Amino acid sequence: MVAKGSSVGVNWGTMASHLLPPEKVVEMLRENGFDKVKLFEADEKILGALIGTDIEVMVAVPNHMLQEMSEDPKAAASWVDANVTSYCYTGGVNIRYVAVGNEPFLRTYNDTFLPYTLPALKNIQEAINRAGIGSQVKATIPFNADVYNSPESNPVPSAGDFRPEIRDITIEICQYLYSNDAPFVVNIYPFLSLYGNVYFPMDYAFFDGSNKPIIDGDYVYTNVFDANFDTLVSSLKKAGYPDMKIMVGEVGWPTDGDKDANTQNAKRFNQGMIQHALSRNGTPARKGIIEVYLFSLIDENAKSIDPGSFERHWGIFEFDGKPKYELDLSGLQDNKGLVAVEGVQYMPKRWCVLNPHANGLEDLAKNIDYACSLSDCTALGYGSSCNHLSTKENASYAFNMYYQFKSQNSWDCDFSGLAVVTDVDPSDDWCRFPVMIAYGRSAMMLHRKLFDILLVILEGCIVFLLLVS
Repeated sequence: MVAKGSSVGVNWGTMASHLLPPEKVVEMLRENGFDKVKLFEADEKILGALIGTDIEVMVAVPNHMLQEMSEDPKAAASWVDANVTSYCYTGGVNIRYVAVGNEPFLRTYNDTFLPYTLPALKNIQEAINRAGIGSQVKATIPFNADVYNSPESNPVPSAGDFRPEIRDITIEICQYLYSNDAPFVVNIYPFLSLYGNVYFPMDYAFFDGSNKPIIDGDYVYTNVFDANFDTLVSSLKKAGYPDMKIMVGEVGWPTDGDKDANTQNAKRFNQGMIQHALSRNGTPARKGIIEVYLFSLIDENAKSIDPGSFERHWGIFEFDGKPKYELDLSGLQDNKGLVAVEGVQYMPKRWCVLNPHANGLEDLAKNIDYACSLSDCTALGYGSSCNHLSTKENASYAFNMYYQFKSQNSWDCDFSGLAVVTDVDPSDDWCRFPVMIAYGRSAMMLHRKLFDILLVILEGCIVFLLLVS
């Protein structure tokens, strides 16, 4: 039974070469029934587009600002005033949470943010309280699931605890969050469990598998999400906070960039996650609705791919706001489609491809590498949607991505004479050669026009001064 009136949230990232207009994305969110959104910064244009909606918002202080926020309460107060208080009026933006950093205790950060996270959290929350909105806006910290684990000698959820080297500071944070009635936010990624371990059982990453469940006392775990979540429940219990509210800040499945990243698996996981989260069944150790934010709303073609090529393909929607697959956000398994972003303006239907008459292909590999280093060729990787292309088709894909990233400038389709512009779409049934949306380009073109106008004015002034001198 799915709880009536419940919904899932979604993460809205903006690390892309060409961004959709925020007001169009907000309209799409409303059309699809998303009523909770998590942002990775306090983007003025996005917050402006959210004014007058009932969508619950989590804004964020980026990691690079944590030191300043921790050391200077005035800077924290100024940030809160500009990005929270100024929007929290009747008919404004429904800001409910401030995420202080993003996974600041991640192992790969090598303790960079460890000294700053808790002081920044306190300064932000105290600034919120002084602004008189502390009862409605709570500061919290989205943690990666690597802040807790179970020992290898007893790898079951009930044995879970916070990592020894960060246990004390994490418990201090729990104490502060709990005293302020703020949730513990954690990011859980079953896909990464599968990606990082060739022996990981495929079915255990999803919610409809049943092979080889983990038995932990009276509890039976048929999927890794529940096992991971309850490892956190056990960790909080050991820390003295058995009833602390938990929110899942990020959870999802990518659609490209790896052999297991495709639309079929993404739909299977996300639909299962929604159904599970809203069913009130909860996890073996924590019953009730699970509050989750799906990751993510739209593909981001400028994200770092250090973790893997899949990083640019987590979106439920393509870069241009087209849904990738059907998804019922109510959890009722109605199999209904998602509503696309409407009125998207594209650049002209032009593609940059390998010139079929080109000679001297000895520099082809070097040109492909150059194009890919400054665009997004993740779809060409092993197990990805364009992995079947020939060497020459690979070149066309790389050249086109660079050309589109550069907003179809004619001089960006040359590659030492190897490339040519065509109006024939080179896409096939599996591999899409995109044409970028025009929004990012229109802003850039406006700046160019303003620059040209200023240049003409400046030249006119110089001529005038020469004449009168």
